[in-house]
Amino acid sequence: MSDQTDDFDLEVDVVVLGTGGAGLTAALAAHDFGAGEVLILEKFGMIGGTTAMSGGMLWIPLNDQQAEHGVEDSFEEVVAYLDGLAEDGHLDPEALGAFLEEGPEMLRWFEEKTPVRLRLFPGFPDYQSYAEGAKEFGSRSLDNDAFPFAELGSWAKWVNPPKTGWPRRTSMIEDYYTPDLGDEAMADREERDCRGQGQALIGSLLKGVLDRNIPLHRESRARHLITDGTRVVGVVTQEEGRNLRVGARKGVIIATGGFEWNEKLVNSFLRGPMTGPVSVPECEGDGLLMAMEVGASLGNMGKSWWLQSSQEMAAHGRGKANYLIGNSERTRPGSILVNRAAKRFVNEAANYNAIGPVLHNFDGSSHQYVNLPYWIIVDQRYVDTYRFFNTTTTGAAPSWAICADTVEELGDKIGVDGTVLHETVERFNADVRAGRDTEFGRGDNTYDNFWGDRSFDGPYRTLGVIDQGPFYAVQMESGVLGTCGGPRPNANGQVIDWDDKPIEGLYVCSNAMSSPTAGVYGGAGGTLGPGMTFGFIAGRHAAQQG
Repeated sequence: MSDQTDDFDLEVDVVVLGTGGAGLTAALAAHDFGAGEVLILEKFGMIGGTTAMSGGMLWIPLNDQQAEHGVEDSFEEVVAYLDGLAEDGHLDPEALGAFLEEGPEMLRWFEEKTPVRLRLFPGFPDYQSYAEGAKEFGSRSLDNDAFPFAELGSWAKWVNPPKTGWPRRTSMIEDYYTPDLGDEAMADREERDCRGQGQALIGSLLKGVLDRNIPLHRESRARHLITDGTRVVGVVTQEEGRNLRVGARKGVIIATGGFEWNEKLVNSFLRGPMTGPVSVPECEGDGLLMAMEVGASLGNMGKSWWLQSSQEMAAHGRGKANYLIGNSERTRPGSILVNRAAKRFVNEAANYNAIGPVLHNFDGSSHQYVNLPYWIIVDQRYVDTYRFFNTTTTGAAPSWAICADTVEELGDKIGVDGTVLHETVERFNADVRAGRDTEFGRGDNTYDNFWGDRSFDGPYRTLGVIDQGPFYAVQMESGVLGTCGGPRPNANGQVIDWDDKPIEGLYVCSNAMSSPTAGVYGGAGGTLGPGMTFGFIAGRHAAQQG
């Protein structure tokens, strides 16, 4: 923290730290609502953060498109849904209320003032589709139209590099409902470099930034906030090997993402093992550390957006391990998850965030996390039918998979009891043949089956036998999409101190903030929806100061 305010190298109205969905939204909102000069600082050389690598969907309850699809929703339903799933006392009514009130307003502004185009995803259930207040058959999640990156000119090459198989030319809705758009349509998209999902979201937001001539500095890592003793008035950032002091007349907006790649912070705050983050490695808690320096109060620090990943046997582009999301792998028919005891321990088709805490089940007698390590088990039929992690075609397993001719031998190879593993697989197969998972109810609710194999007859799209050798095991990780604890925002997106008073001139959004849903993953886009809404709130409020 620095208190010298008379020697700025550069001074603007609003400084935004980070170029994920929330950061770019904050910059656009600050500009549109009255900030004359807005500056965006991006730590990495590429733009888009984890958002660019994501599905790009937004979970926004009470959105206008619900009525257009004949869906009724209410404030009371959403609150009942989130409150019933959150830990007691962890929901902040002020922050939650701001999200629910301003999310629909942000969508209207996107439609009227920006290139962002979002459509309701029909039928996509809330993640806890069985819970009170949930929308079992969808209406709160919105998807991006494919966006032509040709409109970005030379900036297109600076959008965060796509993961394996990208750039996708289609939206999530198209992938689900219209997987074949035809050769002519796809050729047109190739020519215009149309991209879907998170790339589309970042591309459309970046186009809005370029249209407004908002400056964006890449490879600029903010390290400390500058105060005048009463408020935050700027930030110290590192550019080209030197410190640059940037003044912010109206406010600094932290949109730097979570802290999952900072081992010290992870070990200090998270309540269970976290071994496989799938976010960009730049999520090292920079915003959290800066906010702590000026007395920010913190919330939800033990929580993350949990998911199941696997470590690819290759380095990340920035010299870090690369972890691949394993959501579809565990949901498809013919797969199970087993723990160190070679037993199933969870409904494999449940939403990824809900499975996370199950991995932290600790036994006081053995002093072990009983469900760690754990593996996904599949057979040759599965490998021949589905792409498996980073494989580009069916019929092949990833290079780090363990293979054996029998289930017993597979168990021995991965270090669990092969006989018990055989019994586990046989019990699961018997349930599948009988038509229902009697152990964990896999496939008993709408969400379980949404991502199953739609070619399957009957209601259980996620159940399939494992009986065709050879058999495969891939070790899984206790992973995260990102952390969701951090500085607590008020209804204006201002960071508040331990007396619940705003720290003037300091705002927060993205996964850098304490989640307004208290770590409850409401549905598809459950991170981006609240994170970007608070970017909108923060940018608007900061612009109107002074």
